[in-house]
Amino acid sequence: MSAETPRLEPQLPLTELAFRQLRRDVLSGSFPAGGKLKLDELQKQYGFSSSPLREALSRLAQEGLVRADERRGFRVAPLSAADFADITHMRLMLDLEALAGAIDTGDDEWEAQVVAAFHRLDKVESRLGTGPLQLDAEWSELHRAFHLALLSACPSERLKTWSASLFDQAERYRHISASQRRTARRKTSEHRKIMEAALRRDKATACALWGEHVKSTERNVAAALQASLAQSH
Repeated sequence: MSAETPRLEPQLPLTELAFRQLRRDVLSGSFPAGGKLKLDELQKQYGFSSSPLREALSRLAQEGLVRADERRGFRVAPLSAADFADITHMRLMLDLEALAGAIDTGDDEWEAQVVAAFHRLDKVESRLGTGPLQLDAEWSELHRAFHLALLSACPSERLKTWSASLFDQAERYRHISASQRRTARRKTSEHRKIMEAALRRDKATACALWGEHVKSTERNVAAALQASLAQSH
């Protein structure tokens, strides 16, 4: 399990602190897919009482990251190629609409936010290797910030919320894909091309590049899941 103590604001309610810490570790793969989340063990690990932990688990269940069973408690949601294909399908429906809306309405401030987010992500990605790796919390946070910055000017709050949720549901799969990686994935190049197309207001190219970016992740995840399954036998 993750031994890091996150830098979280001490004034946040205990429920929110528990939710953020537990969510971070579920997304990073610290808990095995399908594994049971026992309250007594979580209390020892995080130092929270059962009440905020139960609330955090219920919120994670609403996000689809945890499965709740009245008789058997909570379990981390399982991983499967079919599940990720569904996530990808929904992202292609919603993200492209959100990106097009952001390109239509984004102003100078939006452009500045996108460029800044790309710069921060680019600096971290330049330090990543070309083989199997463990994605850390910094990369995950900056990767998410870049994608959401591109969509941030979309006028539909619901679209942005749903796109963010789907992005997060894909996070556990990204970690598996990275850990099984055998060839370099030029994600920085992909991100740069998407950004440049968006900033020159070329919706067709930006959406096509975003779609291929998402679909290539699906292909890599499917291969990684197959390799992981083969290793377990």
